Amino acid sequence: MKRWMKWAVPLVAVLALGGFVARAIKMKKQDEAAAVGAPAAPVLELSAADVMVLRPLELTRTLTVSGGLKAVNSAVVKAKVAAEIKSLTVREGDSVKAGQVIGQLDTTEYDWRLKQAEQSAASARAQLDIAKRALENNRALVAQGFISSTGLETSVSNEAAAQATWQSAAAATEIARKSRADSVLVAPISGVISQRLAQPGERVGVDVKIVEVVDLSRIELEAAVAPEDVGGVVVGQTARLSVDGLAEPSSATVARINPSTQSGTRAVLVYLALKPQPGLRQGLFARGTIELARKSALVVPVAAVRIDQAQPYVLAVQNGKVALRSVGLGLRGEAVLDGRVDSMVELTSGAQAGDTVLRGTAGAVRDGTVVKLPSGAAPAVASAASAAPPKP
Repeated sequence: MKRWMKWAVPLVAVLALGGFVARAIKMKKQDEAAAVGAPAAPVLELSAADVMVLRPLELTRTLTVSGGLKAVNSAVVKAKVAAEIKSLTVREGDSVKAGQVIGQLDTTEYDWRLKQAEQSAASARAQLDIAKRALENNRALVAQGFISSTGLETSVSNEAAAQATWQSAAAATEIARKSRADSVLVAPISGVISQRLAQPGERVGVDVKIVEVVDLSRIELEAAVAPEDVGGVVVGQTARLSVDGLAEPSSATVARINPSTQSGTRAVLVYLALKPQPGLRQGLFARGTIELARKSALVVPVAAVRIDQAQPYVLAVQNGKVALRSVGLGLRGEAVLDGRVDSMVELTSGAQAGDTVLRGTAGAVRDGTVVKLPSGAAPAVASAASAAPPKP
């Protein structure tokens, strides 16, 4: 009996130790499986272009305008008399000077009318001379008592009638001479031919358009502004315009404001004078902004403000995580960020200077997402030193 106990005790000890070891191994495997089943939260790495630090900027309040370009000075050469076009020496794109002869109408009819008027005037002049001599003779006869004063009065009346007839004939001669001179087509202003509306050989009536001349040295943008916005526009304000076909933006100044509204739309026409620039043409479409006012404010790019909820918000980075912050919005305008003019909006509440927020380039990011800020490059900082947009 003692001999059996001698072998049983070590065996039980070995079995107990094996059980403990097996249990420890099982628990370790369970922990490892749990660790594999619950992966670590993903970290979103941000670039320097995805974040910015809020700081006060000089916000430029602007008004968006658009419209077609129009030459300040333009003229249409019309036929002043009805005749056949004998010659027309200019076409679209040709440059002309003020007073330059650009065409000729057929003058055959007006040459004969002028001769007719001249002959009528000569006849009236001869009749006037006869009436004057008769009046002088009758005055001498009255003085000698050979005729009565009644005969003298008749001579005076005849002389006055002859005088009026001659003056009328002379006026008709001048009208005929002017009609003949009007057959010459002359450029009224210096510029470029934009339209040729008639051809040699055609017979045109009075006031029929023949060519149009535009002066490209002065170009304006004719923009329609809503009644609620026109109150902030004054003469002398500057603007930056993007013109179709031109790579570089154009500078402009508010030159005039129409005192009346347009019927139907009630919009007010505002005229912006563009600085001379190669490539400007009448009729090109332009769009841009008028600078209304400037103020220093805490701003953020318009694209950084999210509006998919009831209240607008921005995504701020706080303690390594994204935090949703509802913000109040103020004025909209433009400011310089990273050396470029960008559309900005004022933050009136919900954020303060020094906060790091995500820009629109970061895309859709959930609240609470763990993020990693760029290490090699500082986030975009809207510094006050670079806040003022360049003036046009």
